[in-house]
Amino acid sequence: MMTGPTAMSSDLIGHLLLHRAIEVSIVIVALAVLALGMRVVWRKAGCTRNPED
Repeated sequence: MMTGPTAMSSDLIGHLLLHRAIEVSIVIVALAVLALGMRVVWRKAGCTRNPED
């Protein structure tokens, strides 16, 4: 088992990696919700993919 500064730096790196993974997850979920909301608004406005429709 590691002790001293090595153990502390290992714990810090683990904590920072976990923090970064949580941040990335939040951003991905936020972008998905934003895209879904924009799609709903687009459909409510009556816009379609084909201009002839």
